[in-house]
Amino acid sequence: MIAKLRGIVDALGEDSCIIDVNGVGYLVFASSKTLSRLKAGEAANILIETVVREDSITLFGFGDAWEKEWFNTLTKVQGVGTKVGLAILSVLTPSQLSQAVAAQDKNSFARANGVGPKLAARIVTELKDKIVTVPISEFAREVNMDMTPNQQTEAYEDALVGRVEDPSKMEDAISALVNLGYQRLEAYRAVNQAASQNPDADMAQLIKLALKEFAKKD
Repeated sequence: MIAKLRGIVDALGEDSCIIDVNGVGYLVFASSKTLSRLKAGEAANILIETVVREDSITLFGFGDAWEKEWFNTLTKVQGVGTKVGLAILSVLTPSQLSQAVAAQDKNSFARANGVGPKLAARIVTELKDKIVTVPISEFAREVNMDMTPNQQTEAYEDALVGRVEDPSKMEDAISALVNLGYQRLEAYRAVNQAASQNPDADMAQLIKLALKEFAKKD
């Protein structure tokens, strides 16, 4: 099985690229986010998931280990094939996927080509207790020295969202904030922040603490 390719980008397409490795061109399908990082004629180092079927061997490429892990997780959901998996990864980053699943945000998934309301609902339902871990090496990818301190903090928080142990216990607090007019994703982030700092807080306390988080931003 091919697990990684290192070579020169020979050509870029709408949903794929050709990587030249010592004169051999490998056709690799990838998300638009991964493809946007590549430039024709330049070196590339891509993680590969090899999918073997009776009539084909297909290579799928990823810019980092977290994206690859999400691809494998998404394609285990009934109705999410490899094409739809890449479509989802084209509109949502791994950190956004973690937030959308934890917040049970169907609309975020419905933005991807090939994902209708029913499939979006199935994805968030089947993955609600699934934790897609953040490889330690990926923290460095999320943060760079050109960011301001606030941007660095936000990037780390986005990465850490994937490590929430029990997102379902915060659902009532999130729903209450949504009923107050807050967006579901921002409500999730505020509740998650409150829960991480106060693990023993009950629902009422989480709501109050989350509202304080919103007040700080205002």
